[in-house]
Amino acid sequence: MENVNLPPAFKSKFTFYMAVCWIIAAFGGLMFGYDIGISGGVTAMDDFLLKFFPEVYERKRHAKENNYCKYDDQLLQLFTSSLYLAALLASFIASKVCTVAGRKQTIRWASLLFIAGAALTAGGVNLIMLIFGRILFGIGVGFGNEAVPLFLSEVAPPQHRGAVNILFQLFVTIGILIANIVNYFASKKHPWGWRLSLGIAAAPAFVLLLGSFYITETPTSLIERRKYEKGKAILKKIRGVEDVDAEFDQIVTASEIAHLVKHPFKKLMKLSSMPPLIIAILLQVFQQFTGINAIMFYAPVLFQTVGFGNDAALLSSVITGLVNVISTLVSVLLVDKVGRRVLLIEACFQMFITQSIIGGILQAHLKSYSDTLGHGQAILVVLLVCVYVMGFAWSWGPLGWLIPSETFPMETRTAGFAFAVSSNMLFTFLIAQAFLSMLCHMRAMIFFFFAGWIVVMGLFAFFLLPETKNVPIDLMVERVWKQHRVWKKFMVDDNENGIETGR
Repeated sequence: MENVNLPPAFKSKFTFYMAVCWIIAAFGGLMFGYDIGISGGVTAMDDFLLKFFPEVYERKRHAKENNYCKYDDQLLQLFTSSLYLAALLASFIASKVCTVAGRKQTIRWASLLFIAGAALTAGGVNLIMLIFGRILFGIGVGFGNEAVPLFLSEVAPPQHRGAVNILFQLFVTIGILIANIVNYFASKKHPWGWRLSLGIAAAPAFVLLLGSFYITETPTSLIERRKYEKGKAILKKIRGVEDVDAEFDQIVTASEIAHLVKHPFKKLMKLSSMPPLIIAILLQVFQQFTGINAIMFYAPVLFQTVGFGNDAALLSSVITGLVNVISTLVSVLLVDKVGRRVLLIEACFQMFITQSIIGGILQAHLKSYSDTLGHGQAILVVLLVCVYVMGFAWSWGPLGWLIPSETFPMETRTAGFAFAVSSNMLFTFLIAQAFLSMLCHMRAMIFFFFAGWIVVMGLFAFFLLPETKNVPIDLMVERVWKQHRVWKKFMVDDNENGIETGR
């Protein structure tokens, strides 16, 4: 592959304003992460179960109930998973809003929808209100997860794009940690602790709402909407230098090409658009089949299953959440130095080993009914979960969002990323909806199931994933896809594929 170092003409320096914009936008990740972390803790609270799922509450209390099956309830799983089904559908609407109204406006809508969802779920008096609130959460997540990674990738200097984009995932992990801490203390507030846990979701959304009036629109979005002078002025502001002509001209060129495409979703189906689309979708599928959301959604439930009491299970979730945050910082520091592929492949070895050992311990020692692991074995499971979370947090977690946000050309960027977001939400929905039933029927074998997928992921990263470190976002086609030994075969001339343009 040719040299992919940053062209000297693309100049930039650090500015305080830009750093504040990065942090404000990343609160969209904190919203998403808080919801991931809060769901499992709330569904493990007795007061919540007694009000909305009394049958599950009685089953949980039954002395001889199957350890693996006491939380197996489709409506209980729907409480968690309904959000992701709504986010799946919302991501395609968000794609259009991103293109027409811009990234900034889409972020604002995400925060408003999330606040509405928090109010409805925290004040819920019946299951219908609860599910409808989750759907509003989901639409907000769909809008936020579409706009925020694109925003971060488009405003970041190319040489720091990986670290800046990973702020989204870092704030996801911070959100999960905060949720676990909130759940730990809220579980002691009877009978309304679950309302506190759900209501606090509005806090990061409120920060994002206020921040949306301060942050800039991305130069790419402005230029894409023919606002050239404003786009150039904003580019100077966020780069901290006056000489931005080379980068501005590159964005304008990409924009002019994009305007020739009347139907970006239709273009995505053409052969030359397949490489980034296939990579983006597979990254989302594989991210979910690491088993991470099975751990994060239901960590309190999982730790109760292996023998911890309710308080100890929630505290163990706080520990894994803290590990998640710290390990994501490792990715921020390394992604633009060692590259994307190295982190992904190393993590596959780490996650495969830990998942396999966890499965082996549970298969050997945790029986179907009221047995629990010994204290030492339970502690070992928690430690192994932490090592597993480390591997995910510096690889498939952040890079699953980073790589799709940086690899599509401008003409299909919002449409392509909508497929990435919707794929993520679809498989998050499937895992969230199926995990407790899978845990019931597969028992410890569920960990071997995810370990098998991790092997497939490692092979995918080694053979099919190109390195995108330091490549300017609008030069991916020339420097990445046309140079890759597999994907270059797809990069034929657009007109040969009959793509409809505005010519």
